[in-house]
Amino acid sequence: MSDRAGAGPQAGAGSTAVRWRRDIHRHPETGFTEFRTASLIAARLTELGWRVRTGTDVISSGHRLGVPDPAELDAAYRRAAESGADPRQLAALRGGHTAVVATLPGAGPGPAVALRADIDALPILESADATHLPAREGFRSAYDGVMHACGHDGHIGMAVELAERLAADPPPAGSVTLIFQPAEEGGRGARAMVPAGAADGIDVLIAAHLGLSLPTGTVASSLDGLLANSKLRAVFHGVSAHASLAPHEGRSALLGAAAATLAVHGLPRVPGHETRVGVGRISGGTSSNIVPDRAEMLLETRADEGSVNDDLEARARTALRGAAEMYGLSVDVELIGGVTTARADRPAVELVEAAAAAAALRLVTASAENGVASDDATAFMRQVQRGGGYASYVGVGADLAAPHHTPRFDFDEAALPLGVALLEGFVRRAVERPPDAT
Repeated sequence: MSDRAGAGPQAGAGSTAVRWRRDIHRHPETGFTEFRTASLIAARLTELGWRVRTGTDVISSGHRLGVPDPAELDAAYRRAAESGADPRQLAALRGGHTAVVATLPGAGPGPAVALRADIDALPILESADATHLPAREGFRSAYDGVMHACGHDGHIGMAVELAERLAADPPPAGSVTLIFQPAEEGGRGARAMVPAGAADGIDVLIAAHLGLSLPTGTVASSLDGLLANSKLRAVFHGVSAHASLAPHEGRSALLGAAAATLAVHGLPRVPGHETRVGVGRISGGTSSNIVPDRAEMLLETRADEGSVNDDLEARARTALRGAAEMYGLSVDVELIGGVTTARADRPAVELVEAAAAAAALRLVTASAENGVASDDATAFMRQVQRGGGYASYVGVGADLAAPHHTPRFDFDEAALPLGVALLEGFVRRAVERPPDAT
């Protein structure tokens, strides 16, 4: 793999899915900075004859949450340009509009089928241990502090190989759309693509995710345990002072944030519901001898029902305000991400199950350990369902070296060709099947 301009995934040993997975893993990009990733996807699918739309054509600028500041976006854009982004596609993505939607028209009338693939990485420092496959094989993250630690690089690889297969032997009836979504982590990308029409007119949609405690060779045809999620940024404002000469004149923003952290983690759970609350980051101050006048928190709430999560979010906001008042501070609270829930439709599930059987994959029933996270693919699912279509969220088994969102995360690459076979089988059945079939 090379970092020279225009490089991208190179032909060679291994399947398309594996080559793409390793190249994208080597060059991870966090939400709304996926400039290199999105440009390469758009370029390859354009070469294959897909109708490709990017940038503000498929993502609403004003509906994005938690967008990095302009300096961070510009730095990421420059890095992408220097590390192999496709210059023909890059300009349309500027400003963090890193969405790609590609459509392959069918040969005749038939259902419109869609697949969602998320493309962003996480702010995690990847392990450099020699036993970690990406480190051993030379595709460990080139960017310290950023890592594909959830399998999205594999999702991209499977989707690109699927695009090649379908272009070589197109589906005989309905159209196929591949939705490459930025900023899934934090629940930000899908909610901005839906208003731009990215999922309009779709009859059947699935989102597939690797891993999730499912072994290689298995498929969960529906994961209905996805949680609603609200992500908040709270900034506490106080008064600085000399920590020894006049501490009484100060108002410590960091103390307020610390008290709020304990209060949020102490929120009572809701009987009969799966809930989560948590503070993921707290920072503030500049020196031990200065009363800190600013502190920032990142926190979240989750629940298995939207109204329950709304209540948790409201109580978390109350806890933040209460802690601020207790220490004589003010606090600004901003919603920086949000996810809803969705449940699978039986017609979509049946298509997945038929494709799994044809690919000799073992169907398993999802349990609590497979579905207590969140994914904003639910926004696409609900949009399709509002239009009378069907959707499902699918787990594709892949043995893991370490859990999701950890520095040693890695998945069994043998799962990639199995996943491609599953997705192709799903598509070829779905484009032939009337959308109102039961």
